[in-house]
Amino acid sequence: MATAAATTASCVFAISLVLLSIAVESRFVVEKSSISVVSPSDRRSKHDAAIANFGVPDYGGSLTGTLVYPDKGQVGCSAFDGDRPFKPKSSRPTILLLDRGECFFALKVWNGQQAGASAVLVADTIDEALITMDSPLDSSPEAAAYVEKIGIPSALIGRAFGDTLKEALKKGEDVVVKIDWSESMPHPDERVEYELWTNSNDECGNRCDEQMDFIKNFKGHAQILEKGGYTQFTPHYITWYCPRDFVLTEQCKSQCINHGRYCAPDPEMDFSSGYQGKDVVLENLRQLCVHRVANQTNRSWIWWDYVSDFHIRCSMKHNRYSKDCAEEVMKSLGLPVEKINKCMGDPEADTENEVLKIEQELQVGHGSRGDVTILPTMVMNNVQYRGKLERNAVLKAVCAGFKETTEPPICLSGDLETNQCLENDGGCWRDQKSNVTACKDTFRGRVCECPLVSGVQFQGDGYESCHAVGPGRCSVNDGGCWSEKNNGVKFSACKDNDLSGCHCPSGFTGDGKTCQDVDECNLGTACQCDGCSCKNTWGGFECSCRGDQIYIKEHDTCIERKSSKLSGILTVVVLAVVMSVGLAGYIFYKYRLRSYMDSEIMAIMSQYMPLDSQQNQQVVHHDTEPLAHSSSV
Repeated sequence: MATAAATTASCVFAISLVLLSIAVESRFVVEKSSISVVSPSDRRSKHDAAIANFGVPDYGGSLTGTLVYPDKGQVGCSAFDGDRPFKPKSSRPTILLLDRGECFFALKVWNGQQAGASAVLVADTIDEALITMDSPLDSSPEAAAYVEKIGIPSALIGRAFGDTLKEALKKGEDVVVKIDWSESMPHPDERVEYELWTNSNDECGNRCDEQMDFIKNFKGHAQILEKGGYTQFTPHYITWYCPRDFVLTEQCKSQCINHGRYCAPDPEMDFSSGYQGKDVVLENLRQLCVHRVANQTNRSWIWWDYVSDFHIRCSMKHNRYSKDCAEEVMKSLGLPVEKINKCMGDPEADTENEVLKIEQELQVGHGSRGDVTILPTMVMNNVQYRGKLERNAVLKAVCAGFKETTEPPICLSGDLETNQCLENDGGCWRDQKSNVTACKDTFRGRVCECPLVSGVQFQGDGYESCHAVGPGRCSVNDGGCWSEKNNGVKFSACKDNDLSGCHCPSGFTGDGKTCQDVDECNLGTACQCDGCSCKNTWGGFECSCRGDQIYIKEHDTCIERKSSKLSGILTVVVLAVVMSVGLAGYIFYKYRLRSYMDSEIMAIMSQYMPLDSQQNQQVVHHDTEPLAHSSSV
């Protein structure tokens, strides 16, 4: 009995050494936001801050507020006195500054939130590199309750920067700081690539409950984004290895597969009963293969359905955590069980497992990406997400990862962002007549970009000017050119055959943006004939003649109305004569044609009639002649 206990203790100790060596050698990257001192002007500066791994960082956004350092309770480990003492006293929110030490980071931020703060900065008390403030590992219901309710951002700042801020506040200065997360999440293109490092074990306390609640709640958003081609999601699972000297022990055999290469801790931390660590490793491997096989048929999003259904139908709490239950779930989702089993390989073989080997390699960070040491962990665009693992908080971070103006519609809902174009068009160009604006709402704010309206492209800086160009431009607010309607008549300076530019129409003068009527009468460019009188009209003119005369516009002249009648009579007479001549010519032509045809017919008949007569005479002659040339031979 003592020997078995000693062996167990030795194995646990050995595995702890492996985990410890991984932690010591790991390269943990601190994800940062930028903090700027806005005022007083003589203290303006910019500093880094480590984003906390709880609460809700405003990825893609920023927060500017008045800094407050409490007179007492500077560590923030107890509730502050009064009814929300840090509630903003102006339009500017309150950012609370606290000191590190004496209690969990999350408890400080919770107390600050309860006191009315919009964000909390925790100043380090020693000179060291920035670290990530994580939620407590304490699994007590009390700690889990307040961590879950933290909805404000927080960050850790260096000791020297903290001392500078406190010195300014003690002098009574009004210190305004800006916390900027706009570049905390990379946003290079129109697709976000993100990962979730998780675990199939559902008996690991609050952390396991948190990640399973997230998977079930985020599933709908994840599948919409994946099906639309907006995101590329990949699940990952952490495994450890058993030290070579302990590979053949019963403890390593119960926690590992493939001869100690891939291990997971015992779910109940009891090697004598319940589920074993290798059960967790096998299910982790199965879930990886579900995603890999589904991805081959462009159904990668079904991973979310499988994991959610497995947790409901095959949980450890109901003693259903097994291969048989997993296969029932796969069949119900139409997944190919044989392909998935083939992907998993042989867990008893003394060889590397292709799938799990890749997972162990990816667990180690490269470049700007740190090692994955916290479960659960999300990585977006190669940067580790910091904050609460909650549906809207994670969705906001995903949306911040899109290149501006390429965000999917789900990112522009009122629950996630404020439409800045609703107020004064975001300061962008706007055409009042056509109700067209250059303001385009984005998750990060807005951009001023000349729009495309009804197939017509506008060009310009988007702030002060936009003008329509190309075919069809005149159909949209006359291409931005001058136009006016008067007494039912409309004139426009936009011409469809011109791809750009504005030109005042005939009868008007100006630059095309504004046009004025030309008074041809005063300028002496119209009605210059003797006896003509000119009257200016909008866009033209009218000429009239005195007495009984009429105006001929083409010749700019006036003629007598009687002369006009005589001319008409003469015209009719001339036409009558012409018609008579034409008719006579036609009759003559018909007569000549008939005579010609008759003569031709007679000529033809005269050629054939004599021939017929001669032939008849020859026939008679032959009948009377003797047969002199006949022969009996």
